[in-house]
Amino acid sequence: MNHFYSDVIQFKGNHYDFGFRQGELLKDSPILPNREKQWATKRNRHFIINEQEAIKLFTEFMPSMLDELQGLADALNWELTDALREFGGYYVDYEESGCSILTGTEFMVRNYDSHPGYYEGRYVIYQPTDSGYATIGPSMQITGRTDGMNEKGLAMGYNFINRVGSENGFLCNMIGRLILETCANVDEAVTLLKAIPHRTSFSYVITDLSGETFVVEATPRKVIARKSNISTNHFEVLTDENRYRTAESMNRQKEIEKQNGNGLDIINAYQMLNDKDRDVFADKYDASAGTIHTSAYLPKEGKAFFAIGGSRMPVIFDFNRYLAGERINIKQIKGKLDYHQSFVNMN
Repeated sequence: MNHFYSDVIQFKGNHYDFGFRQGELLKDSPILPNREKQWATKRNRHFIINEQEAIKLFTEFMPSMLDELQGLADALNWELTDALREFGGYYVDYEESGCSILTGTEFMVRNYDSHPGYYEGRYVIYQPTDSGYATIGPSMQITGRTDGMNEKGLAMGYNFINRVGSENGFLCNMIGRLILETCANVDEAVTLLKAIPHRTSFSYVITDLSGETFVVEATPRKVIARKSNISTNHFEVLTDENRYRTAESMNRQKEIEKQNGNGLDIINAYQMLNDKDRDVFADKYDASAGTIHTSAYLPKEGKAFFAIGGSRMPVIFDFNRYLAGERINIKQIKGKLDYHQSFVNMN
């Protein structure tokens, strides 16, 4: 077992200043050189953007993101085009991943399964002062989010389905950020997901203070919403968009259904996904399908759980107290994974 950590980043201010501050942090971080090594052979194929189209879409759905990207660019002495390509969440593909999500009327619990070598190790708490809702959750591609919750009690996570048939559009991590910063409830999130262009096929799981959960099956061609409290890595309705092999995903779903029974409280639900001996936590890191973090969100309590690795007690963040003006004193979240390659934020 090797030691890993996520840095906790918190910021209150406008989006430009937030972007600039993140750029300053990146200057002293291994993230950029490590990403450069990873993507050197894929850059020409994957890092392709239409700058004007990306700007047009951000202007329509979240103009403040352009300010954040400009702040990042200015701090790093880059052009805006470079920031859009590296951090814009538009067109750029990422490694395939697993992931499992379970919700109850009071919570959302999520296992993020992927490859440790692509994991950023950043947990971000941001309260904007210009526009948008305050958010908490792990980052992806710096500006995006793998899952999270906002100040209105809307929680979000997503599961990879398929990259075959990809088209121009936003990738999951930026879509997650758009949902959290611009939507107050599940109805607004479903409307957004039906309006924006999708790069690849994902299921987006959204829940709010009402306790109602929707799984939104989203592809570049069609988007549908259905009520469900469990999601893994296959579609239930848009089955033609599934990968050829879905047996493992379906087995994981059945295992969650069996263990969930008539419903679990947040502690038992968290343990079911995080405990290594409960058949949901995965260690297939070489296949980009190992559980890196388990996160949980409690909209009514305004709290967030987070742990790196399996069979661990979570770190608990009181988001409501942060919103009331208290600073969170946690600097890093530490954990262990049975894998040799470190996160990109680690030397």
